[in-house]
Amino acid sequence: MAETKHIHVLTGSGANPMTAQEFAELGGRKLVYVRAVLARDVLDDLVNDEGEPIADVPEDATLYSVHAADGERIALVGDRDLAFAAARQHEMNPVSVH
Repeated sequence: MAETKHIHVLTGSGANPMTAQEFAELGGRKLVYVRAVLARDVLDDLVNDEGEPIADVPEDATLYSVHAADGERIALVGDRDLAFAAARQHEMNPVSVH
């Protein structure tokens, strides 16, 4: 039998366990998470189908990864403010995670 993963969400009254599925559904499709990533960690995602770079980004550059509530990366952006603006433009509610 598969083990259910729980995530502990901190509230004013302490940590409340939620399943990973419940956490992914939190906020529905409208909630997205923005976090800083180093370009070197996502270089494989910055190439086209032929393996050629689609952007000239230094390996030590900071990019901002936008994720759906289920953890799927939906965008890589070069500027934090632009990541938030793009999410809002697509009627999503961005939040920052570390």
